[in-house]
Amino acid sequence: MNIPAEGKSFDALMFGEIMLRLSPDNNERLTGGYMFEKRAGGAELNVASGISLLGLRTGIISKLPQNELGKFIKNQIRFCGVSDDYLIYDSTSDARLGIYYYEHGVHPRKPCVVYDRKHSSINSISLSEVPEEAFTSTRLFHTSGISLALSHQTREVTIELIQRFKEGGAAISFDVNYRANLWGESEARATIEQILPYVDILFISEETSRRMFQKKGELTDIMRSYCKEYHNISLVATTERTIISPRKHTFTSIIYSADEDCFYREDPYRDIEVVDRIGSGDAYVAGVLFGLLKFGDVQKALEIGNATSALKNTVAGDLPASDYNEVVRIIKSHKETGFQSEMDR
Repeated sequence: MNIPAEGKSFDALMFGEIMLRLSPDNNERLTGGYMFEKRAGGAELNVASGISLLGLRTGIISKLPQNELGKFIKNQIRFCGVSDDYLIYDSTSDARLGIYYYEHGVHPRKPCVVYDRKHSSINSISLSEVPEEAFTSTRLFHTSGISLALSHQTREVTIELIQRFKEGGAAISFDVNYRANLWGESEARATIEQILPYVDILFISEETSRRMFQKKGELTDIMRSYCKEYHNISLVATTERTIISPRKHTFTSIIYSADEDCFYREDPYRDIEVVDRIGSGDAYVAGVLFGLLKFGDVQKALEIGNATSALKNTVAGDLPASDYNEVVRIIKSHKETGFQSEMDR
């Protein structure tokens, strides 16, 4: 696939909502706990952070309240090495940061999420607030279906951003990331079909393909069909997660390259000990995009994506916490069949 060569200010820019996550500690229930741990999160920030940790330059376009919570988020963005050059600040009296509450699950009790994000500052963003130079500043632009679903305003801005970055020469990456609590399947399908003609790299789950896009047949045929229907799409990635319990997962993925008419796979990461699964799908996207941007190698991108996702499951919070050296060690260990030391030292 064609990703612009190095020489831009950014390797990747994202657009999306950044949220405050509040979680009860020590497996407490939302209905019974008295203390919350606060963290930053959001699908596109998770991706930007993952690529940055692996070693490329990223930034995020978003809108935050001009208050102490906004400062907390800005500091977290900077801590992850993500540029805040294109952050926009809301100083109106109605400015607010979206919040979500996350309750950890322990088998047979499933994890639980409660959102409080309506009327958050991101919903007042306009294209005119994004500097003109941003549209030619990056090799790749990434966003997700969440940004399309938040409100009519964010939907219009997301579509306009995709078009402007495409015109500016960036490759377009899109994660469908369907959320039933934000919009219905028919509305989502109709909206996403508008932007697929601009997309180069598509991340979509098998469930979403079968339910929302009403695809039938073998998974490989479904993945290939997107590239046949939209000739601009050159890569389709689908993750395969088996949930044994909230604390034990098996994970792998498959990527289809239209340029080679080839499917890329590897053996799953089995029995991952899950500390926190939130953000692990975004970590996968980050790993794949990093592999494509850095090496232009689909198999390597798949292996990095699988490893970064597996690793993210083992750390608390939305954001990834693994650099490239750790990912390389995990990939090496995953491929080995003989004796392995129990500790890195």
